[in-house]
Amino acid sequence: MIKINNVVKQYKTRKGLHTVLDHICLQVSYGDKIGILGRNGSGKSTLIRIISGAERPTSGSITRSMSVSWPLAFGGAFQGSLTGLDNLRFICRVYGASTEDKIQFVREFSELGRYLHEPVKTYSSGMRAKLAFAISMVIQFDCFLIDEVVAVGDARFHEKCHIELFEKRKDRSLIIVSHDPVYIREHCNQAAVLENGKLWSFDNVDDAYSFYEETLA
Repeated sequence: MIKINNVVKQYKTRKGLHTVLDHICLQVSYGDKIGILGRNGSGKSTLIRIISGAERPTSGSITRSMSVSWPLAFGGAFQGSLTGLDNLRFICRVYGASTEDKIQFVREFSELGRYLHEPVKTYSSGMRAKLAFAISMVIQFDCFLIDEVVAVGDARFHEKCHIELFEKRKDRSLIIVSHDPVYIREHCNQAAVLENGKLWSFDNVDDAYSFYEETLA
């Protein structure tokens, strides 16, 4: 289970503190598929980074009793001077997972070819995203975090990602943040709306979508 309790996130600006997340509460149980709707700039990516542990809240707490992925396709934690293969080895050590039995999958899925043996700092953003997604699939997380930037590569690569995540791991929990209600409807059975720093939770996607439309009016 993931429990987000009264999380606040503020950033310093020239005009003073700017509150992005204002006492956010959310609970995610094993197998839940939760979508978080919000317009661009509403704080969705900030929230998902905080849930992953990549960023700390200003106040409040997050309790995780199940393993949680980093935001899929997010390569910001890679060591740029290491090769893609060495980053795979490093991440596997961090999570206590074996490496050698995962190399072939990452090589084939990422489609990086010889670049898997090159420093990640030489990669394009798309190459980093492909590597990040491939490595995410070899670590057995209980909950996957999905930012809408997960859509990398061409349509064929999108289909590969869809099969790995939504079909082969359909028993896992998902938290998806997006401004696209169609994407949320397709993959989630619960939803919430992030608006003006507040999170409004709903038991079904249709109610969340109706509320979201009202915020856009």
